[in-house]
Amino acid sequence: MPHSSLHRRAFLTTLLGAACLPGGVSATPGFPKRIAVFDYALAELLLLLGVEPVAVMSAADWPKWTGEPPLPPGVMDLGASQEPSLERLAALKPDLILSTEYTSLAEPAAARIAPVERLTIYGSGTDPLPRAREVTTAIGELLGLSGRAEQAIADVDAEIAALSRRLRPNLPPLLIVAFMDTRHARVFGRASLFGDTLEGLGLRNAYPEAVNVWGFNTVGIEDLASYGEATLLSIDPAPADTWPTLDRSPLWTELPFVKAGRVTRLAPVLTFGALSSARRFARLVTEALTDQPA
Repeated sequence: MPHSSLHRRAFLTTLLGAACLPGGVSATPGFPKRIAVFDYALAELLLLLGVEPVAVMSAADWPKWTGEPPLPPGVMDLGASQEPSLERLAALKPDLILSTEYTSLAEPAAARIAPVERLTIYGSGTDPLPRAREVTTAIGELLGLSGRAEQAIADVDAEIAALSRRLRPNLPPLLIVAFMDTRHARVFGRASLFGDTLEGLGLRNAYPEAVNVWGFNTVGIEDLASYGEATLLSIDPAPADTWPTLDRSPLWTELPFVKAGRVTRLAPVLTFGALSSARRFARLVTEALTDQPA
């Protein structure tokens, strides 16, 4: 494992777990039940498996960036990303801490409180959606919930496949963006969670360029003109002044997809999420392209 101090089998066989996880979900005796999480995508996967974490980094910002699933009210906030409150973490007495490559700087201090398991989706060398399936399986093994993890993966994949059958063939390619300010946007390529999900829906991604390990490139608004035949889907939230400013901008209003009315804003969905985010994105895209609730 990437975090060499955690010997998984010895750890799992010696832990004394209780019969229930927070929220009343059945747990497997002998497996960790009090889990702190340094990453939204890993917290999302816990919730998908019916497991309520005791704490999450930046829990207060969860509704702004994820849309769903809701974070249970009993989940504690560990503070800013990459800088957890160690005092709060220690007071919670977790059995296990889930981390990623992105939050690895916090691991040495956290490992003095509880075992740390690093499970990276973004930057792992594989596309995010296949990697999210692998991480779901790994979390299921860690918590003695392998059957539930297998079923969750199957359910998400089946729903995306069902949504794909609702879409018309030969739709225009989609340009998926998230505005950073009034002049710049992140554009998501094939090797992104959104790109992987579009492929599962049988849709074409209009952006052919190589992207960073998070699945996007940041471009100027003027660069979007190269993809004028696409339909643009913009992921909220955007800075408050973005849309009023764009509506007054000759640069924006002259873009072909804007003039043709092929621009839709989508509700927030976790940009660097996992299976639940892929499913939510698939629902939102299907709703946008069919004008019907997914």
